[in-house]
Amino acid sequence: MKIRSVTAVVLLMCVLAVRGHHAQAPEFRFQLEEATIADVHRGIQTGQLSCRALVQAYIVRARAYNGSCNQLVTEENAAAVLPDYAEYKAAVEATASLAPGDPRKTPPIEFGRMEPTASDPSVLQQFGMTVGIPRAKQLRALGMLNIRGERSVTCKGAFDRHPSEGPLPADAPKACEEFRQQPDALERAAALDAQFGRNPDLVAMPMYCIPFSFKDPYDTKDMRSTGGADARYDMDFPARDQTLVAELRSKGAIIYAKANTTEYNGRAGNPGGPNVPEKVLPSTLGYQRSTWAGNPCEVYDTTRAASIGSSSGSGVSVGANLAMCSLCEETGQSCRGPANHNSVALILPQKAMLSFHGGAIGSNLYNDRAGIHCRNVVDSVKVLDALKNPVNGYYDSRDIFTTVSRATVSKEPYANAITAGTPGALTGMRIGIIREFMVKHAKVDGPIVDAAAAEMKVMLGGHLGATLVESVPVGWVDDPEIENMTTSFDQAIAQLTPVLFPQLLYSVSAAGEPEFPAFAAKILPTEFAPGVVHGSGTMRPVDWMLRWAEGLEPSPPNLNLRSVVSAASGQPRTFRFHMTQYLARRAKDWSARGLTETLIDFPSLNARSKFWGDDQRAAFKNWEALGDLRNSFGERQSIAEAVQQRELLNRVLVKVMQENKLDILIQLHSALPPGKIGGPPEPNLNDRAISYPLGPNAGITEVLVPAGYVRVAYDPTFVLTTDRNGKKVYRSRTGTVPTEIPAPGLPFSINFLAEPGMEHLSLKAATAYQSASKRRVPPPDFGPLSDEP
Repeated sequence: MKIRSVTAVVLLMCVLAVRGHHAQAPEFRFQLEEATIADVHRGIQTGQLSCRALVQAYIVRARAYNGSCNQLVTEENAAAVLPDYAEYKAAVEATASLAPGDPRKTPPIEFGRMEPTASDPSVLQQFGMTVGIPRAKQLRALGMLNIRGERSVTCKGAFDRHPSEGPLPADAPKACEEFRQQPDALERAAALDAQFGRNPDLVAMPMYCIPFSFKDPYDTKDMRSTGGADARYDMDFPARDQTLVAELRSKGAIIYAKANTTEYNGRAGNPGGPNVPEKVLPSTLGYQRSTWAGNPCEVYDTTRAASIGSSSGSGVSVGANLAMCSLCEETGQSCRGPANHNSVALILPQKAMLSFHGGAIGSNLYNDRAGIHCRNVVDSVKVLDALKNPVNGYYDSRDIFTTVSRATVSKEPYANAITAGTPGALTGMRIGIIREFMVKHAKVDGPIVDAAAAEMKVMLGGHLGATLVESVPVGWVDDPEIENMTTSFDQAIAQLTPVLFPQLLYSVSAAGEPEFPAFAAKILPTEFAPGVVHGSGTMRPVDWMLRWAEGLEPSPPNLNLRSVVSAASGQPRTFRFHMTQYLARRAKDWSARGLTETLIDFPSLNARSKFWGDDQRAAFKNWEALGDLRNSFGERQSIAEAVQQRELLNRVLVKVMQENKLDILIQLHSALPPGKIGGPPEPNLNDRAISYPLGPNAGITEVLVPAGYVRVAYDPTFVLTTDRNGKKVYRSRTGTVPTEIPAPGLPFSINFLAEPGMEHLSLKAATAYQSASKRRVPPPDFGPLSDEP
């Protein structure tokens, strides 16, 4: 009886404790900062929030934080940025009479100045050299807000008058009558409130009232769309939405803003030609810059690059809580860089699961792909599911690259893979760590590499219980507590390269020297490229490759996964094709509506554009002159090489995963911190890069998750040197002096990779990791405003 009484008391105490716990649990209160999609929907359902109030709150934040964070570098203050500038200036004056492009000429620096834009001369913009402003408390993340009267230059002010306010002014362009019928973001939000109140259909509209920003290359029919460029279109908005924009619009999303972007997704490169810049910029590091909208800054340190990647505004707008989510685009690192540098989660689906060219300005047709920035990877998964059309799935007839095998696209919602970060949640999962991207080459690599290595081991292998398996490349110190890969990336490269990409071994540097001299030295001199000086080997290339594949010849010391990823790193010529195609299709859409767009080709594009750097002006004149899409012999990157590179990388990754029984791979996005705006780039040592475009070049899905912060950086410095032609040039030198970073520090990410069709595994690991680690910290300088929800 006594035992029963004690048991009853214990049970009663437990019940009371549980009741007390529930009684003390705080009620849900909506807060805009760091809000998730679920928070927004719950806030609406509980009556704490209306859709219009949410959109208005984001607009207020944009008004407060979306200003300039760059300042001009002029000749008067050049010495503060450029060492020995007086010596450089003397060389400029001494060689001034030489023709532009003469290898002996030291060209003048293109210093900063304010100029009117081509699109709207009443709008001034920064041209030339700039640097970031310390603690600017401004970001320049958004290039255009969807607010009536402000969302277009063609239909600006009274030309975008609401239809209820009477006719347009007599001098309004004809297109503005159609344009003003489009509700702006506030009007769309109010209409949703009126129709659904507190009970939206979240099954039919899973993105209900979620304010999105969009990288500017995505066509939006209710906002200016010019790919970030200062190009004077007759109608600066398109006749219809890009496919993904239309899908989100139909699912209840608010088409809220255009995210700032490096124009033409990284300025489009230069195909070469007779046109050369007359002035130079010592560095374009940190210039993720639009001539129309300016240059954004990193959310934790506004003196630094928001990314070496053109989707900078997408990452910054989400990272600073200026938008809920954003659609980005990546050719090489344009989505991953902004996610990494601004502590944002990213899903970057395989090429091309999602449409991009269905109404967007691209850079490299073969690599361009759409990505999803949100602060939480769970939200990115929800957006991925929402982008699936109920009839056509992810296929888009306007984008030829969405012709992927249907077996590689899940029939089940990707949200099914979402996993809580409870202890042991990944038990039984084998995760391969790609250490090739974590080898330390200089002091700058240390802080992030050490922090990431610890994070992978403690959180993924320790708390979550996954079995970690590491590659052990030259330069990496083997961790005795982590299993080693039995089949390495080097072995897979040796076995597959002779069959899939043999010309990789014949690569020649810009100086005309073999990039893999150990290979060149082993083969007969007559069997290499004509005119290239190399060793006096005795083997025929096919015999050397056979021995290499069979493990009888060592790999060239500098041939590894890093160098294969970087192999086809030049500029393909396809931009000349698909930019002209885009202009023609845009004009055709307007013609079908009885309107005429006269910006239709490269001559008209160049005649009606301005560029923030003289180098891009010269490049676009060369694009205009280009008549042949084929790359010259030895010129990288041709599309043919990119296809071979993708096949090689894809099979190398799958081979390593299969033979080591791995479920997924993970990598560090970059060992390098974000560079200083206008400062020197980190020197490239042994194919080390600001990031490794493994996923884009291999065509596989990547998921980036914020993994922490570092409080120390080693920034490179400028050094003035003389090149072999006697010309003065500024080069970069790796840093050795530590810079202390204010809390929380500079962010870094872990990248989760899976082969096409196995995305549920990378999403399982990524969602469990973010749920368990919770590493993201809101940027302190862009916190809640007064009266903000």
